[in-house]
Amino acid sequence: MSFKSVKFPYLLFTAVIGIVLGVFLDKVFSEDNLRDSIRKFNDVLTFTEKYYVEEVDTQKLVEAAINGMLNELDPHSVYIAPEQFTQVEESFRGDFEGIGIEFQVVNDTLTVVSAISGGPSEALGILSGDRIVKIEDASVIGISNDDVRKKLRGKAGSEVKVTISRVGVSKLIDYKIVRDKIPLYSVDTHFMINENTGYVSVSRFSETTYDELVDALEDLNKNKMNQLVIDLRGNPGGYLNQAVKISDLFISGKKKIVYTEGRRKEFDEVYYAAESSKFEDIPLIILINRGSASASEIVSGAVQDWDRGLIVGETSFGKGLVQRQFDLPDNSALRLTISQYFTPSGRLIQRDYKNKKNKEEYYSEMGEDEETEGNNIDHTAEQDSVRPEYKTEKGRIVYGGGGITPDYIVKSELVTPYTQNLLRTNVFYTFILSYLDKNTEAIKNKYKEDLIFFKKDFKISEEMLKNFIEYAKTKEVTYNEEEYNKDKEYIASRLKAQIARNYWKNEGWYSVLLNEDDQLNKALTLFNEAKELAKLK
Repeated sequence: MSFKSVKFPYLLFTAVIGIVLGVFLDKVFSEDNLRDSIRKFNDVLTFTEKYYVEEVDTQKLVEAAINGMLNELDPHSVYIAPEQFTQVEESFRGDFEGIGIEFQVVNDTLTVVSAISGGPSEALGILSGDRIVKIEDASVIGISNDDVRKKLRGKAGSEVKVTISRVGVSKLIDYKIVRDKIPLYSVDTHFMINENTGYVSVSRFSETTYDELVDALEDLNKNKMNQLVIDLRGNPGGYLNQAVKISDLFISGKKKIVYTEGRRKEFDEVYYAAESSKFEDIPLIILINRGSASASEIVSGAVQDWDRGLIVGETSFGKGLVQRQFDLPDNSALRLTISQYFTPSGRLIQRDYKNKKNKEEYYSEMGEDEETEGNNIDHTAEQDSVRPEYKTEKGRIVYGGGGITPDYIVKSELVTPYTQNLLRTNVFYTFILSYLDKNTEAIKNKYKEDLIFFKKDFKISEEMLKNFIEYAKTKEVTYNEEEYNKDKEYIASRLKAQIARNYWKNEGWYSVLLNEDDQLNKALTLFNEAKELAKLK
């Protein structure tokens, strides 16, 4: 979701938040009947509050009315309730204040999945698999996820005591943790896939994404990277300005990256490449899928339109609308679509939503398109489309009105219902948690910190797979032999990745799973084509 934030001075909050909304919108969209409509809404709310047969929650009614109003607009204009606002803001700001752990509540026990890099828990030596049994000397067995956040988050500089049970240690361990500002990374991982190729996974476009990506690329450069894969699969977008800055890393000169057009001229903007970069001449491939949206499509569209690199995977989501955030007095917010964005060639990426019954139908269409796998460098896969045609810098035809279609279409393999149930019930994590309770010292002693050795040497045995199947049955996942055999390699790979994550965090997780990734493996064979397209030496 691409948006900008606008702060308004505090207004006296009344029971009728619709009037406040009207004041805001009146400044931006003056309509002759706006005041009459606001008065009508105010009358209906007042009559309901005063005369309805039961007492009513006016705030709940107003929020329902706001959501109803926005449902008449596009799918991406949304209201953010006060209880959601802080969490949403943290996600895009790129930090929060707390002790810095990823956690899960497993069998009523608060379990550390990972200590976040750079946070106070990591600095104190809190480990993956540690069980937090007390907070401030009070038992937290059976605690909910929301209560974990309430108890462990707090202002930077404040202190909280946690008591931990650790496998292999007979006594409980007390930690006094000073809360701090915790980074929420949007670059999930980066590493060298082979001696030449760097890999970077970007999960969203937050305020810190550009800086994170530059740091990752500089680190890969130290490892003699001479070609790059950027993974934007499942990336829903975020800040438009971050997409522009990241595109500028790879696009030379003063070329256009994206432009926006709205009903009001003040929302029309054009963004160009501005800064030179050492990464403008590196062979580039970008991975996308149906979950790649908004800012991900800005980057992919600019790279494709300028023939700067290859796009590989599946057609992206198709979100070409820009939102502006209007903060409301009760710590809620309105994100309203103010303009559309277009790629350098003039493509509007937004797919049709006006002919849909509702938002559910709009979103449920993700992944329904039948695409033919293979070389699509000339975009013949869309040649029968009624979508408008545009041309890249080299004259290749590309299409607007329905996401970014890759230059090489590679479908992701869908897992069977059996594996979906394994994932839904969190069986992979809980099984490996139990496995590591018994085997963590042996794994540490054998592999120490050598991820490459682990990847080459460690195997998921048939006995371990049988134990996993039996364990899954205890979690009410019914065994299906045919579906298991179809997904067997994936299941084994995910179990191995879960172990690797315990010791090497995201690098371990991704580097193991990517071995079985058809889209990435195809991308690694296409760098000669990427060089030729971009006229690189």
